[in-house]
Amino acid sequence: MILDRPGALIRALLGRLIGRSFDEDTMTPMTDVWLVVGLGNPGPAYAGHRHNVGYLVDDVLAERMGSPFRAHKSGRADVVEGRLGPVGAETPRVVLARPRSYMNESGGAVSTLAKFYKVPPERIIAVHDELDIPYGSLRIKLGGGDNGHNGLRSMRSSLGTGDFYRVRVGIGRPPGRQDPADFVLSNYSAAERKELEMNIVEAADAVESLVADGLEKTQQRFNR
Repeated sequence: MILDRPGALIRALLGRLIGRSFDEDTMTPMTDVWLVVGLGNPGPAYAGHRHNVGYLVDDVLAERMGSPFRAHKSGRADVVEGRLGPVGAETPRVVLARPRSYMNESGGAVSTLAKFYKVPPERIIAVHDELDIPYGSLRIKLGGGDNGHNGLRSMRSSLGTGDFYRVRVGIGRPPGRQDPADFVLSNYSAAERKELEMNIVEAADAVESLVADGLEKTQQRFNR
């Protein structure tokens, strides 16, 4: 089996020696890689919560990349490595990541992955829920505060900066006097579930546009 795929063996050995990933086609280090972090809480008990929309968007992107999530060697996240977009020399290299820690501690996993893949903050995209955006709407931006979002706060603390991209998926404000913390850790309503798949696909489209076309074009297309 080793003789059948000598190139794969060489890539694996080089990767172990210097701790870097290599592109399957060119054998060049993945120094231009994007890190797309889907924020959420791990485990089936949280899977359907509004707070876990980042996980759902990463699932769609993984399907487009044609690979399942696998445990990263650090043990702190599940990842997918590959290319996102039409096949070609300019197709962006992407690592999808779902931290295995809870939302308020997700920054540690993100920082570990950023160091492993040598990804600067300006090539990191956080996909997350946003209370202050109406359900079914998106906002894409670079930098900013955390607006009370524990995942963003943890990322800013661990990375030492907030200058990363955000794909903000609107979930709207809680009804009545419901505590926002309870609202984000609850399931979507029946009416919301009818639109959820479309919203997730649109957020995945926004991520793909961001890595391929940049911030300005993506904002013009999705910030409405």
